[in-house]
Amino acid sequence: MITFDAVTKRYPDGTTAVDALTLEAPTGEITVLVGPSGCGKTTSLRMINRMIDASEGQILLDGVPVSGIDPPTLRRGIGYVIQQAGLFPHRKIVDNVATVPYLLGWDKKKARARAMELLERVGLDPALAGRYPFQLSGGQQQRVGVARALAADPPVLLMDEPFSAVDPIVRTSLQDELLRLQAELNKTIVFVTHDIDEAIKLGDRVAVLRVGGRLAQLADPKTLLSEPADDFVREFLGHDRGIRRLQFVSTKGLRLRTDLTARDRVASDEPWSLVVTADDRPVGWYAGSRPEELEPYGTFVLGRDSMRSALDAALLSPSGCAVAVDEDGKVVGVATREALDEALAEAADA
Repeated sequence: MITFDAVTKRYPDGTTAVDALTLEAPTGEITVLVGPSGCGKTTSLRMINRMIDASEGQILLDGVPVSGIDPPTLRRGIGYVIQQAGLFPHRKIVDNVATVPYLLGWDKKKARARAMELLERVGLDPALAGRYPFQLSGGQQQRVGVARALAADPPVLLMDEPFSAVDPIVRTSLQDELLRLQAELNKTIVFVTHDIDEAIKLGDRVAVLRVGGRLAQLADPKTLLSEPADDFVREFLGHDRGIRRLQFVSTKGLRLRTDLTARDRVASDEPWSLVVTADDRPVGWYAGSRPEELEPYGTFVLGRDSMRSALDAALLSPSGCAVAVDEDGKVVGVATREALDEALAEAADA
C-alpha cells in the first residue's frame, strides 16, 4: 500500500504544486491520479520514488516512510513507465528490458531470459528483441517500456501518462493490455493521466485533483460518476458523465426480441430483419425498402458487456437496434430501441 499523509510540495519561488495531499493507493489495485494541467499529478507520482522530495508530510510504502530509503535502492524496487517509453536508443530491445536486472547484479543470461519472457507477456514478437528502439512503432515502444518496468518483478508500478503519445487505436490496445496484465500480476499501480475516460476505464480508484494540488475526490469510478463531490468534479467529468456511467450498468437483464432474425432476406411486417447464418451468426440487417443490400450491425456480448457497449452497438446500425450475442458470437436476440430506452430509464433512476 502507498500512503500519502498530508503531503505538500512547495518550491523555493513559493509555488505549491501539491497541497496537503492525503490518500491511499491499496495493494494490488490501480489508483489513477487525474486532473487538469497544474494539479500536481506528476509531482505526486515522482514523490513516491523520490525523484522529487516532499516539503511536508510523508509518503509510506507498506508503512515505511520513503524518505528513509536510499533513492537508488528505492527506485530499483519500483517500476516506472513514462510517456514515449524513455528507452535507451543505443541498446537493443532485450537489453533495454533487462536494464534493472543488470543493475541488480543478475547475470546476462538470466536477465535476457527474463526480458524475452516479458516481451511475450506484453504482446510483442520475440523477434523484436534484437532491434533498436527507432525500429519499433510508438505502441511497440510503450509495450517495451512496460516490460522494462516489470523486469525485476517490482510490487509497485508508477505510470506517468504512458499512453498519451500514441494514436487512439493503439492507446485502447495498450489500456486493454495493461488490464490483462494486472489481472495476472496484481501490482500496486499509480497511474497518471489527464484523460477522464482513461481514468474511468483503468482505475479501481480515481483521485481527482484540483489546480494547486488539492484532492477534490477519491472514489471508485462508478461512485465518482454517480456522486461527484462538487461542481469542480462534476464539470471535470463532463456533461456526458451519464453516458460514461452506462459502462457500469449490466446488460444481463436487457429485454430482447428473438423474432427479428431470419436465415435469408424474407418479407416481413417488421421494418428490419437480421439475417443470420445457419449457425446463428449475424450477417447484416435487411430492410424491405432497400432489398439490394444488407446494412451494418453492431453487437454486444449479453451479460458481459455494459449498457454503453449495447448503446454503441445500436448507434452503429441504421436499424437502431443492438444485436446481443453469446461468448461464441452467436445471436441470442435483438435489443430494440424501445428496450434500450427502457433500460436507460431504469439506469437513470437507480
